Amino acid sequence: MNVTELLDMNGRVGCVTGAASGLGFAMAEALAEAGAHVVMTDVDAPGLDAAAARLRAAGLSVDTEVLDVSHLDALERVVDGIVARHGRLDAMFANAGISAGPGFAFGDAGRIGQIDLDHWRHVLDVNLTAATWSIKAAAKHMIAQQGGRIVVTASIGGIRAEPFVGYAYAATKSAMLNVVRQAAVDLAPHNVLVNAIAPGPFLTNIAGGRLHREPLIAAQFASAVPLRRLASPDEIKGLALLLASPAGSFITGTVIPVDGGATAAV
Repeated sequence: MNVTELLDMNGRVGCVTGAASGLGFAMAEALAEAGAHVVMTDVDAPGLDAAAARLRAAGLSVDTEVLDVSHLDALERVVDGIVARHGRLDAMFANAGISAGPGFAFGDAGRIGQIDLDHWRHVLDVNLTAATWSIKAAAKHMIAQQGGRIVVTASIGGIRAEPFVGYAYAATKSAMLNVVRQAAVDLAPHNVLVNAIAPGPFLTNIAGGRLHREPLIAAQFASAVPLRRLASPDEIKGLALLLASPAGSFITGTVIPVDGGATAAV
């Protein structure tokens, strides 16, 4: 198999949660550009429509489902519906996630004594429970077809102490790393590969687009990265395609940072 064939996604079907913008949009675009049909989901209906229109205008094959991943029954229905319509699901990207607010690097509001229980539970619902249910929903079909790829968006905030992020975010991203390892071993006999991407600071809309709006905050994040800059969402595309394509056929149970050297510098 040559390099072009290794990265070929023609005839494959993918699903990306949180695909209206940022990393999710870049992941969906990468799969579609490689030939896959991609189902894009997001809770932001207008943003999702605009994102899908942009990809269709480029001649790419996508459709959409408005989805709040914290509604677990709806999440499973969407995944079941993809298989019912297309006959298969080859790549599931459990990308949807939310911020837990600022970390203690930004002041007292991010310290442990200020954790709000309702917000804590909501972040766990989206970042941990829904991400795990995304694996569960996809695995059922991938076991039946004896193959598939599941990729979870984690964070370097789940690998190390990260003063820039809130406690619930750090807790959920750390927990998902071991869910990924557990699922990788569980599903390996079925040729279902499960991996996590751990981004460092990317210029996305998480936390309401704070990094776009506040250059001083963006500069603080960039100062912790050896490359001294934030990443563009497009810089996730290569790894996303590797993990979803035939090129990643012997990679499972891994957590791969994409962080400009931030974890190496600890």
